[in-house]
Amino acid sequence: MTTSLPSPSDTQARELARYNMIEQQIRPWDVLDPRVLELLSQVRREDFVPEAHHALAFVDMEVPLLGGTEEALASGRCMLAPRVEARMLQDVDPRPYEKVLEVGAGSGHMAALLGKLSLKVTTLEIEPALAAMARDNLVRAGIGNAEVREADGSRGLPGEGPFDVIVLSGSVAEVPHALMEQLSQGGRLMAIVGEAPMMRATLITRTGPSSFSTTQRWDTVAPRLRNFPEHSRFRF
Repeated sequence: MTTSLPSPSDTQARELARYNMIEQQIRPWDVLDPRVLELLSQVRREDFVPEAHHALAFVDMEVPLLGGTEEALASGRCMLAPRVEARMLQDVDPRPYEKVLEVGAGSGHMAALLGKLSLKVTTLEIEPALAAMARDNLVRAGIGNAEVREADGSRGLPGEGPFDVIVLSGSVAEVPHALMEQLSQGGRLMAIVGEAPMMRATLITRTGPSSFSTTQRWDTVAPRLRNFPEHSRFRF
């Protein structure tokens, strides 16, 4: 069986779409770190998108990974929009000597970006099919310092911390204190926190043995990560 190679015109179209994604979606969202912008031009986002949704690889929206669009968004089985991933990556600012934990591997795209900027990434995925997808995608992309584990990420990895960077690739009602406790001194946790239609990108930094500082950077909406606690909808 032979595999057809993309034509020069197909390659040019993808590169133009990638350029437009960076210049028209990502840079206007105040993503100006040269490391991040260069990385987004190097790591092929389309290689982490299911074949059925390749046309959505560079579109300003979440990309379904399993099931139909509505089902994927409702269950969190999707990639975050390009500008959201890029801004989270810039704000959490991983460094080449740092150890990273990601919750919500999805297709492995964020783990690939984190892996390019850090020493080691462990990414947790509760959905078996997505864990397998992420693992395969990372191998094909040649990312050798990112490990995918099929696991419930709501508790993190308490026995393997501390971590210099923790990224929650999805939204939560609130960040569990147990995850914050897995940060190293000076470590940062990036999450999208709140309830639709208003969520805030939140950066938590460990400033001492039992102290943390929190800044809320920008507004967005993202699908929920599974098994994280929700606020009660009842009020007394």
